[in-house]
Amino acid sequence: MSLSSRSVFLFGFICCLSMLLVAGYFQFVEQLEPCPLCILQRVSILVIGLFFLLAALHNPKTIGARIYGCLIAIFAVVGASISAWHVRLQNLPEDQVPSCGPGLNFMLDNFPIADAISMVLRGSGECAEVLWTLAGLSIPAWTLVAFTALFVLAMSQVFKQKPADFI
Repeated sequence: MSLSSRSVFLFGFICCLSMLLVAGYFQFVEQLEPCPLCILQRVSILVIGLFFLLAALHNPKTIGARIYGCLIAIFAVVGASISAWHVRLQNLPEDQVPSCGPGLNFMLDNFPIADAISMVLRGSGECAEVLWTLAGLSIPAWTLVAFTALFVLAMSQVFKQKPADFI
């Protein structure tokens, strides 16, 4: 028995919403200020969550579900890349840690100026600093795991077989 595309997309949306709520908890309750890379990861989760929600509301058939799955997978790869870079920075020897996050030019080219400035100002912590761990993994490492799971979920819709017609 396979789940409907709507159920899968709704589950993906709930996962993304949960991740954003946890990020808000870390920021506003635990007082862990996000760095620019954390902000970019949150934006990726937000975009993926919106695609999941749109897909759940639209309830597309086979081709539409595959298109939504591809869009979600693309943004999951982007988010996973950001997370992997962040994890790499956190695991570098202290003397090899480069400047934190993407350059200001990148942010100004890809975001409205107010958002770019906001990201820079809110990202006051060092991206290489590990502020929290669970089972030996930092927040960016867990986010990488989540992006991978969201990618697999999206690809389940890309390669979903139509149910066989029984006579």
